[in-house]
Amino acid sequence: MRAAVYYGPEDVRVESVPDPELASPTDAIVRVTHTAVCGSDPWFYRGESDREEGSRVGHEPMGIVEEVGDDVRSVDPGDRVFAPFTISCGYCEFCRKGLHTSCVNGDSWGGENGGGQGEYVRCPHADGTLVRVPDRHADDEDTLEALMPLTDVMGTGHHAAVSAGVEAGSTCAVVGDGAVGLCGVLAARRLGAERIVAIGHHEDRLDIAERFGATDLVTARGDEAIERVNEMTHGGVNHVLECVGAASAMETATGVCRPGGTVGYVGVPHGMEGGLDVFDFFGDNISLRGGVAPVRAYAEELMADVLQGTLDPSPVFTKTVDLEGVPEGYRAMHEREAVKVLVKP
Repeated sequence: MRAAVYYGPEDVRVESVPDPELASPTDAIVRVTHTAVCGSDPWFYRGESDREEGSRVGHEPMGIVEEVGDDVRSVDPGDRVFAPFTISCGYCEFCRKGLHTSCVNGDSWGGENGGGQGEYVRCPHADGTLVRVPDRHADDEDTLEALMPLTDVMGTGHHAAVSAGVEAGSTCAVVGDGAVGLCGVLAARRLGAERIVAIGHHEDRLDIAERFGATDLVTARGDEAIERVNEMTHGGVNHVLECVGAASAMETATGVCRPGGTVGYVGVPHGMEGGLDVFDFFGDNISLRGGVAPVRAYAEELMADVLQGTLDPSPVFTKTVDLEGVPEGYRAMHEREAVKVLVKP
């Protein structure tokens, strides 16, 4: 089969690799029909995070089940499924409490199971990982593209909103205009936020934020952004979604959070070599909640809204490539020419 493989900074190639095979009775083989390039992928692409050369890449697969192990009960060959960015068993202590990213039997998509950006993947713990799409929606392309962000960015934006305590009537701020931040806006609107301030630097992305429900747009940076948000909200907001991970984004998040408020953080931390200054949290009794999003815990809830037509995060895909175009997809993400790249093998 063909799959994307990482060989070093700015060097992702699509090449022939062995097809994955069932290795356990709990496995499933999935033929990938849709996948994506994630906003976290450019970190290793730029050489700013470690990744083994020669490893397969991608972690957002959707496709058709081709084969299942003897112990798999929730899916059958021919079923349309999608999978979160981490593999989880579904039955351990942490999966049972909805913290699938801490699964004691968990795994990633980057090993010999095929990688998410390829023609096939092997899914260990198929019953705990794969989400089956109802047959009546299994071939509707618009629906499938709306479901694709549930593999990562929509669930992650939702986790930020939930962690920040967003509820009906809330005023909140979203720091970051990448795919996760945009989905955070959509999640905040879904949870009933009355006012949503989107903070970002790219007009085209903030246009999507406005389409998703942002009521106020702030393009300033640093102290100027903090000043602007605090001025327009008369002292800041009680709920902040931090969707970037950079130290500067966390500083903005704490700067616009009212005393006693909550920052829900889901941005992959980077640029924090000096550590996180917790004094602002301490001094204003600001709570910090979040972390890597257990998107499997939210999958059915969000899918129900997509299928009834009340949730559509697909506009975060601003570029589409085929499998051979994955290297171009990485370049476009690296150059910020795309919010998120959809891949149709």
